[in-house]
Amino acid sequence: MKDKQAIRQAGPASAQATELTEVELVWIEKQIEHWIRFGHETSERLIDRRRRCVSFAPESVFALIRWAANRFGTVSSHLYVVRTVRPGCGFQTVPSVVPGGDILLHVASWPKVERVLGHIDAIEALRIDLCAVAPDHWRHVHNRLATGEPPRPYTLARHRAWLKRLEVSQ
Repeated sequence: MKDKQAIRQAGPASAQATELTEVELVWIEKQIEHWIRFGHETSERLIDRRRRCVSFAPESVFALIRWAANRFGTVSSHLYVVRTVRPGCGFQTVPSVVPGGDILLHVASWPKVERVLGHIDAIEALRIDLCAVAPDHWRHVHNRLATGEPPRPYTLARHRAWLKRLEVSQ
């Protein structure tokens, strides 16, 4: 078990050398679409006309949406809210994310993805940077949706409390 953990933590040489988390995005219209909903990218690299790779610094938060369809309609749709990790720290694997990250929220199926996108829009309407939202809130949304319950809204008061908590812990 420790050997597998060590292999996962090491990751590929390029990601380890730069300390960045890389996300491969794909856009093949009406077939496969991977895109970033929010996050502060540090760099972008074009692979070809359908693929590009974006990078995030350690401790960054971003949302990745993965959607695929065939001639009959949507086959799969996933939304991940991921916090990147520092080199040497443990992480969970996420498709298209190298080496991986701390998954704060994951939903599968388009109806759940739409609910989370609506929740994200509501937070954005408060003019709160989505990358600065309390990680516990993303976990709360994940857990509530997993049990079929609506998540509690993220409020300005809750966000201020999170910022104060960060201040005190530093």
